[in-house]
Amino acid sequence: MSMERICVVVCGVLLLMSTASVGWEQKHDYKLALSKSLLFFEGQRSGQLPSWQRMTWRKNSALRDGQEGGVDLTEGYYDAGDNVKYSFPMAFTATLLAWSIIEFGDGMAMGDEWINAAETLKWNTDFLLKATANLPNTVYAMVGNPYSDHNCWERPEDMDTPRPVYAVNTTHPGSEVAGEIAAALAAASIVFKIADPAYSWRLLSKAKEAYYFANTYQGSYSDSIGDAVCPFYCDFSGYQDELAWAGAWLNKATDSQKYQKHVDAAIRKIKLMQEVTDYSSIDTEFSWDNKHAGIYVLLSQIGQYKKEAQTFACGVLPESPTRTIQYTPGGLLFKTEGCNNQAVGSLSLLALIYAKHVRLARQRITCGNTKFPAWKLVEFAKNQADYILGTNPMGMSYMVGFGPKFPQHVHHRASSLPSIDVHPSFIPCTDGFSYLDNPNPNLNELTGAIIGGPNNGTDYFDDDRRRAALTEPTTYVNAPFVGVFAYFINHKK
Repeated sequence: MSMERICVVVCGVLLLMSTASVGWEQKHDYKLALSKSLLFFEGQRSGQLPSWQRMTWRKNSALRDGQEGGVDLTEGYYDAGDNVKYSFPMAFTATLLAWSIIEFGDGMAMGDEWINAAETLKWNTDFLLKATANLPNTVYAMVGNPYSDHNCWERPEDMDTPRPVYAVNTTHPGSEVAGEIAAALAAASIVFKIADPAYSWRLLSKAKEAYYFANTYQGSYSDSIGDAVCPFYCDFSGYQDELAWAGAWLNKATDSQKYQKHVDAAIRKIKLMQEVTDYSSIDTEFSWDNKHAGIYVLLSQIGQYKKEAQTFACGVLPESPTRTIQYTPGGLLFKTEGCNNQAVGSLSLLALIYAKHVRLARQRITCGNTKFPAWKLVEFAKNQADYILGTNPMGMSYMVGFGPKFPQHVHHRASSLPSIDVHPSFIPCTDGFSYLDNPNPNLNELTGAIIGGPNNGTDYFDDDRRRAALTEPTTYVNAPFVGVFAYFINHKK
């Protein structure tokens, strides 16, 4: 079924359901921000680009991915500013996109972006189906040698570095990557359930297979694959969070409690780890590696783990007496020196989702002796979104192409090098480093990319292409902001 037909069916339902409940001053054009945040993903596409590709300076790339392993692993997304494909963060990107559409698809329909959001998600899940094509025994975790790739500054269209295939299997397991894929496919099956039942069924069936593999053959892909994923996407938090996360999504997708005993078992192990490590801020962690806060917010929608979900909310609210999150003087959530905007986006999305369901339940958020209405979480998320879009001490947007002032020196190979249209001849591996070090702006605008942003607890930002933690974009930074911007399209003053 075409995406146009899907939108006719789904968008009409969403628009009928939409209600703008809380009024907010619109400091920025959230419809435009949503549009650009989705356009960014076209700059990350790998494989044979579709006929509807709008970011036309990008061309086909990596058309033989998977051949070394005898499997088709073309398409999908490059995760960041390099040319490696990692299934773990790619799957988390898909889960966040799907959750954004599930919760705030009405805003996407109002912003005329539902089709683009669905296409963005499907480009991802189509790859994840390929990565799980050899289940029940194998899941493909990544394509490309990260060391060879990082030793080059090369357009994906010119890529001539090795493209080995890395897999996990029953003797060398990878519960976190298989679990996150299961979560992504289960969540996406909900998105397509009404308009494309056949595709939805295929996604859900494969999600169940991936979960069985992850739960039955438990172990970390960091141990199984080793240096290929570490230190790039090492699993630091363990894989029990992915098992709980995937089980919760399968319960939601199947409208059952079939996986609940596995969810509870995984959470018990998570809590034991928390007691042993005294990791007090674990309930405000939500990233490609750590799913804790997301698990509790998702489960709280059906009345489970409400205390833990509330701990998350109290941990991020600026006025909360039990707050565990720091803020810069200008109001930006500060959590990490590496790509801080990942935390900004993911925690803002969680806050909006949790606030939505707290409000529907006519409840309040209790933090110590203080009670807060749900709209305080919305206010928190809006302040973060507005900061990203330009309401900050630097007076600049952290989304490329949004507003009069935005990052010009993005740590991104394809964007910084001349396009094939302008420079059709091959640019060898190390020749490209002259573009990395060039002080001039990127040659191709990676429209919609949200970069890592300020990362030292202050509001200062150095627009330097060589400082990846500040200026590199990733798919999992943009993905939660898709939901955040969609929410504020539908909630105006």
